[in-house]
Amino acid sequence: MTVPDGSADFATAPDPAVQGGQPVRTAAFFDLDKTVIAKSSTLAFSKPFFDQGLLNRRAVLKSSYAQFLFLMSGADHDQMDRMRTYLTDMCSGWDVDQVRSVVGETLHEIVDPLVFDEAANLIADHKLCGRDVVVVSASGEEIVAPIAAALGATHAMATRMVVEDGKYTGEVAFYCYGEGKVEAIRELAAREGYALEHCYAYSDSITDLPMLEAVGHPSVVNPDRALRKEAGQRGWPVLAFTRPVSLRDRLPAPSGAAVATTLAVGLSALAGGALTYSLLRKLLPPTVTRR
Repeated sequence: MTVPDGSADFATAPDPAVQGGQPVRTAAFFDLDKTVIAKSSTLAFSKPFFDQGLLNRRAVLKSSYAQFLFLMSGADHDQMDRMRTYLTDMCSGWDVDQVRSVVGETLHEIVDPLVFDEAANLIADHKLCGRDVVVVSASGEEIVAPIAAALGATHAMATRMVVEDGKYTGEVAFYCYGEGKVEAIRELAAREGYALEHCYAYSDSITDLPMLEAVGHPSVVNPDRALRKEAGQRGWPVLAFTRPVSLRDRLPAPSGAAVATTLAVGLSALAGGALTYSLLRKLLPPTVTRR
């Protein structure tokens, strides 16, 4: 079924989950990019990274083109693997403190406005019903965590990068994607006591099919073609989120936890550079030093 405004009756009633005559804990798991927010969570970070000399123009254009293809046609597993390899190779050696500084200075500008009003309302409904809310994203954990906190989420799970001697090695400690998301969800469920058969999950992408299959109440949000077909065959709800709203009033003032970031932020930022060459020419000042 399709729910045009993104609402769902099951999210507005108290959680009735019971096992062995006792109530059990449940959660709602949300993908982030294009599910809770209207585009990549770190779309605009390609520009400040360019401004700070971490990226040259050619690298920005290549990552922009890769993300353009992702936005236009979705991303299958092979495309995501190729993008991951390219980005980790490029980011190897970046200084942690410099990346933290760039993200800390531009965090509010970048995430405002991004959040779908329908997603924010649905998250609030789940919390009112006594369910935990968990944001699960392939983006970097330090950019995912403050957004999740601003939305009132209980937990955030995201990609983590390896750091040695203050620099990123280009290796991924944990890639929160595909089966990796399911691994993280099951570990959290075991730790928190969630009964996954009574839990909820939301995503826009066919690559999150394993996450949707892991819970008893999956729903798809603005789904890509493959996921829409899958949802139709399985009878899953199809939600339409169309109203982005400002995050400015939702995000807390920057703190050490909010502004600290790892290369995983840069990784997803590059993947989020859905900018055309002409737009880059308008946005990027000509006086910036190139490498």
